Amino acid sequence: MITLFISKILAQCNNPIGCITPPANIDPNGIDPTTGKLTGIMTLLNNFLKLIFIVAGLYVFMNIIIAGFTYMNAGGDPKKLTQAWEKIWQSLLGLLIIVCSFIIAAIIGILLFQDPLAILQPTLKNK
Repeated sequence: MITLFISKILAQCNNPIGCITPPANIDPNGIDPTTGKLTGIMTLLNNFLKLIFIVAGLYVFMNIIIAGFTYMNAGGDPKKLTQAWEKIWQSLLGLLIIVCSFIIAAIIGILLFQDPLAILQPTLKNK
């Protein structure tokens, strides 16, 4: 509703610099009428969440590598060995949380929408 209002205001522009016109093939509600996929802010948020998960996975990977080097260079020092193992276990726990969040989203999607991708890759249909 709001996007329709904003698109009407922007389409009636008399600015000498130029006007912003919304694309003609996209529904103002944020749904592509041909495929039923989300567009606009929902796609942006979905991509942002994917980016967060990728960065978190890379962070876990780097933590495990750094902890492995710390473990190898500990030289028998029990304090350094303990710190390295703590970092490894915390990294693996973080990775488990990332993976479990996808599994939980799929289970909730199955229970509520009978589709495991309902939350992970949402699509809407025009009525």
